[in-house]
Amino acid sequence: MVRLGRTDIEITPIGLGCMQFAGTANVARWMVRPIGQETATSVVRAALDGGVTWFDTAEMYGNGHSEHLLATALQTCGIAPGEVTVATKWAPLGRTAASITRTIGDRLRHLGGFPVDLHQIHMPTGSLSSIPAQLKAMASLLKAGRIRSVGVSNFSARQMELAHRVLAAEGVTLASNQVRINLLHRNVERDGVLDTGRRLGVTLIAYSPLEGGLLTGRFHDDPALARSAPVMRRFFGRRELSAQGLARTGPLIEEMRVIGKAYGVTISQVAVNWVVTRYGDTVVAIPGASKPRQAAEAAEAMGFRLTETEIGRLNALSLT
Repeated sequence: MVRLGRTDIEITPIGLGCMQFAGTANVARWMVRPIGQETATSVVRAALDGGVTWFDTAEMYGNGHSEHLLATALQTCGIAPGEVTVATKWAPLGRTAASITRTIGDRLRHLGGFPVDLHQIHMPTGSLSSIPAQLKAMASLLKAGRIRSVGVSNFSARQMELAHRVLAAEGVTLASNQVRINLLHRNVERDGVLDTGRRLGVTLIAYSPLEGGLLTGRFHDDPALARSAPVMRRFFGRRELSAQGLARTGPLIEEMRVIGKAYGVTISQVAVNWVVTRYGDTVVAIPGASKPRQAAEAAEAMGFRLTETEIGRLNALSLT
């Protein structure tokens, strides 16, 4: 188990990202392939069976649809409030900080009795209020007992410093910063986010640990699959999914395949394990899943540990 920031919340190194539970209400449907309640329940059950103890959702994931599907799935699996950790996010786009306190009731209603253990500001831009105003609103929710901890998402190192400073003045700690981290996206090592997280005791929650499926090796094995990927995945990933892009990352995938065979695990499990092993307890990961076997695989990635030598081999190839 890993401590979430400097809070008293403990979580597994791998959680379950729930963007796939968003339905078709908003932009999320262009980013992932949405699933219904029955499949969502099967995915959650597979994650729970694999030992996963926490789940990350967001208001923006279908305007509460993801939160509702997650809560229903947990209830169907016999999980009671307090038995798992639930993280969600407030959507700042076009809104003031006042909506943080105004919409917490909606978050709790969609979560059907499950508490908001971690409430996060989804992004540092788009709000009509300043970052300090948003953080003070979050702090007020914590002091009122409506949430257990405060986090942010997609914040730079400087913005993390600001968030930490504002919350500290309120007697609250910054628990986490959710950012993109994977073998092909290691910006946190260079932009100060990783160092800042370590220094301030802030957990980094790695989203997209499989880089939209690229680090599963399936596009390398069958490039034609790229044509059926979600619209935004095809658009933003057009370079890496091109023949040249796949050729460039091919050696990394093959090394992951070799390492995976030594452990009896898949390429995707090697990718996720790299994220949670490479950075120690500072980084946890939230791979998403649209099928139960994907959730089970992700959970099983906690069952082995890459060596420093293996991490070094992957690091060298990930920078080519």
